[in-house]
Amino acid sequence: MSENYNPEEIPTQALEALVARAGHTGDGLPPVEKWNPEFCGDLDIVIKRDGTWFYMGTPIGRAPLVRLFSTVLRKDDDGKTYLVTPVEKIGITVEDAPFVAVEMNASQQADEQVLTFRTNVGDLVECGADNPLRFDIVGETDQLKPYVLVRGRLEALLARPVMYELISFGEEIEVDGQVMFVLRSKGEVFPIMPAQKLAQLSA
Repeated sequence: MSENYNPEEIPTQALEALVARAGHTGDGLPPVEKWNPEFCGDLDIVIKRDGTWFYMGTPIGRAPLVRLFSTVLRKDDDGKTYLVTPVEKIGITVEDAPFVAVEMNASQQADEQVLTFRTNVGDLVECGADNPLRFDIVGETDQLKPYVLVRGRLEALLARPVMYELISFGEEIEVDGQVMFVLRSKGEVFPIMPAQKLAQLSA
């Protein structure tokens, strides 16, 4: 197989065939973490910050195809994201996170709050020890960017309306001697930032 794919030779049917080579039937997720194929080069697929997939500069408008691709995504310890089948590993570009959390639900289970997120490709994720929240604070205005781990090293960036809904479930508690604004889910505590700093940003 050539070092790099020629986009001119890869129509949509071939993209679907790539997923088919993963042996994915639609029931559950393929075991991409167990596969160790050779790297076959990069493909001109970009996942934009809003979760839209582009192929050769054009949005992939077929939601079922995007969903299938999402099941064979893997982020390796080199920090790069790949489409992986048993026989090939193909590099793609991810502008931020590969998924976007577009909906959340807060429920009570065994006297514990559970935060559940739905991604733009249909994954349901219960936030907890195995699927933690993390928070980046970026830019001159200290913009808050929350992420939830979906699987492996793949995260979902919370859409802004979801972020605002999430923050409404926050509380202030003392963590290591400092008052922090935190969220709880499945018995886990996820600090966001010092309560004092949050008050300054909200002023």
